Amino acid sequence: MVVLVALFVLGLVFGSFVNALIWRVHKKKDIISGRSQCVKCGHRLAAKDLVPVLSWLALRGRCRYCKKPISWQYPIVEIALGLVFAASYHFWPVTLSGGQWLLFVTWLTVSVGLLALAVYDLRFMLLPSNILYPVAAIAAAGRLIYIVGFEPTKPRALLAWLVSLAVAGGIFWLIYEFSRGKAIGFGDVRLGLISGTVLADPLQSLQMIFVASLLGTVAILPDLFSHRKSLTSKVPYGPFLILATLIVLLFSPSFTDWYQNLVLH
Repeated sequence: MVVLVALFVLGLVFGSFVNALIWRVHKKKDIISGRSQCVKCGHRLAAKDLVPVLSWLALRGRCRYCKKPISWQYPIVEIALGLVFAASYHFWPVTLSGGQWLLFVTWLTVSVGLLALAVYDLRFMLLPSNILYPVAAIAAAGRLIYIVGFEPTKPRALLAWLVSLAVAGGIFWLIYEFSRGKAIGFGDVRLGLISGTVLADPLQSLQMIFVASLLGTVAILPDLFSHRKSLTSKVPYGPFLILATLIVLLFSPSFTDWYQNLVLH
């Protein structure tokens, strides 16, 4: 329980960073050394204004200086990442020991960037390269170090990773090419490569694509029936892909066992 609480709090802190990252990337400001400020009045924020969730609640969702509303995005993103951190530890599909700790920490780090990408895509219909590429590099570095240092069947693990990349990135690339960029954007292709690296398993990459498509379909159906959107309307696909990656990473073994038992019995 102590570990879960600690990870939840750590997720809240990094969730605050995600909110700042999204704003700084969108405004083309310095990501690393820039100081936090109100997005409405530009006033530099004090430390007491930056406590995840609690500052928003204490200020009743309004800036201390200009009194303008602070978006619900801020506490929601912070809580979401806290839940991701805690759930990842609780539902990690194998025992956390040795190289699994490396994969776990890599995943937590990658999940920070993935949440930033999901929210950015929802808000601006774009997956920015200056978030995509660092996240891809971290995911690849963690996977490569794990294979070299901890995987006893190195050639097989490396092959599985490469095929997983071909499945996750290749299928999205084919969709992108055949639709001439109308069905999905090229950012989704690059995001598929990150998912393929995180999962590093061709079957799980196929499951991820299925789950992402299912989530996207379920999400858009109400708008289709209400005629708010049509089949040609643009929908940010990145959030569904990212959520599907999380679901498959944590629950794929349970799903596979359930399916095999269903078929065999």
